Amino acid sequence: MDWENHLIKHLQWSDSIINREAKEHVAREIAATAKDGDVIGAGSGSTVYLTLFELSRRIREEHLHIEVIPASQEISMSCIQLGIPQTTLWNKRPNWTFDGADEVDPQQNLIKGRGGAMFKEKLLIRSSRKTFIIIDPSKRVNQLGSKFPIPVEVFPDSLTYVEHELQRLGASEIVLRPAHGKDGPIFTENGNFILDTRFNYIDSSLEEQLKAITGVIESGLFIGYDIEVIVAE
Repeated sequence: MDWENHLIKHLQWSDSIINREAKEHVAREIAATAKDGDVIGAGSGSTVYLTLFELSRRIREEHLHIEVIPASQEISMSCIQLGIPQTTLWNKRPNWTFDGADEVDPQQNLIKGRGGAMFKEKLLIRSSRKTFIIIDPSKRVNQLGSKFPIPVEVFPDSLTYVEHELQRLGASEIVLRPAHGKDGPIFTENGNFILDTRFNYIDSSLEEQLKAITGVIESGLFIGYDIEVIVAE
């Protein structure tokens, strides 16, 4: 074992994996679609993690040549742990991307970003030719925002201004997401804050309105994206 990777080799998934058997079944289905030479975008979440295990198995057993573009450092370290080659959006465009979601409405609009990686996840989806969104039945909602707020990634110096602009757009609640294991707010991998923001009603223009605010890097709203939703049941 290379000594540089010793700590990464012993990492474990940080949270318990709910509905694991169903997620493993879907993970096998998604991994089975990989073809030799594919470049695959990998979002975040437990189902993505389980799918990486299946991709790793196919690499070992079938000598499959694929590369993964990870959405987060956690997924990147999982790829190292599992021996999956990685590349970047500087070098390659994903043939397809797989990811999870926090909420999915009947029109297949999404809220994502509880893991804080919505900027890179959105970039991967926009860059991909096809995207699979893997959820369990609890993520189905009749209206976005029913269960979770919209995460809004904010440049730290713009915090007060963005809060004012979110209120102007009709936000009913704005919370600076706190960190766990450290004092103060959480920082994204881009060095920004996250404002968890609730709206009583989310219309089709809200994603663009949020992105137009100076200081907003990205939001967890995904409205009108070309995706295929797969439910792990």
